[in-house]
Amino acid sequence: MKRILPAIVFALSSAVSVTTFTAPSYAAEQQAPTNVRGSVISYAGSTLKVKTREGKTVDVALADDWKLAGVASAKVTDIKPGDFVGIASLPKAGGGDGALEVLIFPPAMKGTGEGSYGWDLKPKSSMTNATVADAVKGVDGRTVTVTYHGKEKKIAIPDGTPVVTIAAASKDDLVPGAVVFISAENAASGPVAHQVVVGKNGVVPPM
Repeated sequence: MKRILPAIVFALSSAVSVTTFTAPSYAAEQQAPTNVRGSVISYAGSTLKVKTREGKTVDVALADDWKLAGVASAKVTDIKPGDFVGIASLPKAGGGDGALEVLIFPPAMKGTGEGSYGWDLKPKSSMTNATVADAVKGVDGRTVTVTYHGKEKKIAIPDGTPVVTIAAASKDDLVPGAVVFISAENAASGPVAHQVVVGKNGVVPPM
């Protein structure tokens, strides 16, 4: 029995068009992938040394097919009905979910990784990749209704919530101190990355 992992999407470095990447299936006895969040210490050849947000130093091996993307700043007012978004959120005390961050996908990526599943940005957080049914302005920020696989979910987006979209990036952006988000396979030798998202121009990957 194999477990299908959530899709990760990004723009190819130095490419005009965007592409999608679906993480491969892994046998049940293998460990699930891990998300690495931190800052670049060094990049050389096929290894990216990262200081994680937990303070550890990790050597991430870059797979032969690894791809790179950046993020660009967006605004909550950019979110329109019909957009495909990825929203990390937490349950609110009063009910419903409150967004921790929002990624607005380019139109070519619509439908990629659709669904809602557990996420490790914070304890009890979830990630929802879905289509915006409506975006309603409220007293405090904005509430969006998103749909996926025939289901509906309302998520409040408080003022100040990081909102980004996908941007092109190059290996030259992997400088010491650059903030990265990496979805890595847990191999016997350590984490192996198939995709890396790097911050640039003062915008960091919030996912």
